[in-house]
Amino acid sequence: MSIESGILYVIATPIGNRADISERALQVLRDVDRVLAEDTRHSGKLLSFLGLKKPMLAVHEHNERGQLQYLLAELQAGKSLGLISDAGTPLISDPGYPLVRFLREQGIQISPIPGASALTAALSVAGQPTDRFVFEGFLPRAGTARQARLQQLALETRTIVLYESVRRIDQTLHDLVEVLEADRKATLCRELTKLHETILYGGLQRLREQFQAHPDQQRGELVLVVHGLKIDEQSEENVRQAHELLALLLQELPLKKAARLVAQYSGLPKNQLYQAGLKLNQ
Repeated sequence: MSIESGILYVIATPIGNRADISERALQVLRDVDRVLAEDTRHSGKLLSFLGLKKPMLAVHEHNERGQLQYLLAELQAGKSLGLISDAGTPLISDPGYPLVRFLREQGIQISPIPGASALTAALSVAGQPTDRFVFEGFLPRAGTARQARLQQLALETRTIVLYESVRRIDQTLHDLVEVLEADRKATLCRELTKLHETILYGGLQRLREQFQAHPDQQRGELVLVVHGLKIDEQSEENVRQAHELLALLLQELPLKKAARLVAQYSGLPKNQLYQAGLKLNQ
């Protein structure tokens, strides 16, 4: 194949196993005039492994907006550019969105070169519903933003996909146990496609215990796939009655206690009722 001038190619690269580079991605990387990389040192090692020596330019979250006019001029002058991230498909929880949006607005052609993605790799082995899912990327690190996001996830019926670092995964699992319930099924994928790939499945609390028990597992990149809230077995009448009872109890009891009692009575998740109670109180 031959590439065209004046196009930005968004190129997926391996998420771990370098043999996962596609033939098309390899050809485009070979033919573009310059490679835009999140970290030129990191990506330089990949290009070297692939036998490529290309001009590179660092484009990351701290300098991306300042590069827009320069890169536009390069493309308008007929240069072809390849955008890659540290691993996987660019723009999936990685820099590149401001650049792609700006170039689109300027009439520049953007062409995807698809390939590896930790998101789809994890979903393919999670054994959970994939007809509908929500990708949350990285949760906010702390504070009210984190709590607000967790409370939203408590009512999410679609499969939930999260990225997390090893430094924060224990806290994230702890928070999910508190908000989503300890036995909510989940799949924890670590070091996908790499030599020490590990995939754990079970309740959130069980996953946390397994992770804590094996220090050798506490390194690498992580994807957490969490089962959505089951509502198919909850009749509308049951939900309506539970909310009516909750409204009555809230006249006499604190929200947390009222939600717990109605959960025991109705079989509905406590956190779902807690969220409903917050709305009732408002």
